[in-house]
Amino acid sequence: MRHFAGGWGRGGRGEAPPPADDAAAWLTGALPDDWFTERPDITIDRDEILIIGRLPVPDLGEDASAAERASAEAGRIASFRESTRERRIGIAKQAEHRYRRKVSWGARAGETDELFTTYGAPVMTRLRQPDRQVLDTLIDAGVARSRSEALAWCVRLVGEHADQWLGQLREAMGAVDELRRQGPTL
Repeated sequence: MRHFAGGWGRGGRGEAPPPADDAAAWLTGALPDDWFTERPDITIDRDEILIIGRLPVPDLGEDASAAERASAEAGRIASFRESTRERRIGIAKQAEHRYRRKVSWGARAGETDELFTTYGAPVMTRLRQPDRQVLDTLIDAGVARSRSEALAWCVRLVGEHADQWLGQLREAMGAVDELRRQGPTL
C-alpha cells in the first residue's frame, strides 16, 4: 500500500499520478450534502486537488457595515473549518489514496474567501496550484520540458497578456484532445 508523502507528480517520485477525470464527481459524491450552498469548485492539477465550497452568508440585516459583514463571514468560515475538520481529513485521505494528489480545502462566505490548507510544490520556489497550472500547461503544450524551464520562460516572456494567451493555448489543447478522442482506437 502506498502512502501519500508529498509530491507524486513531477519532482516527486518521478511517476505520473493516475488520471483524475472522475475526481470532481467522486468528491461531490463523498461530500455531505449540507456542507455547501452550491456545488463546490474543484480544481485539479498533477499535485493537488483543491476544494472550495460556498457557505451561507450570515444574516446581519441591512444596517451592518462592510467590516461587520467581513467579520461575520470570517466567523462563518472559521466555524465551518473547525466543525468539519475530522470529516474533511477522512475524505482527503481517501481521495489522496485514490488519486495520489494532495487534497486542499477552502471556503467562501459572501465576499470572503479563505484557503485552509494548500500544497506548495517545490519548483525552485514553492508555488501554489494556479501557478503550477500555468507551468504544466506550458509543458503539456511542448513549450517547455520541465517546470523549471517553464518558470524561466514565463519570467522572460510572459507579460500582461498571459491570461489571454494561456486561455488560447488551453483551447487549442482541448481541440487536440477532442480530435484524439474521435480518432480510431488501437
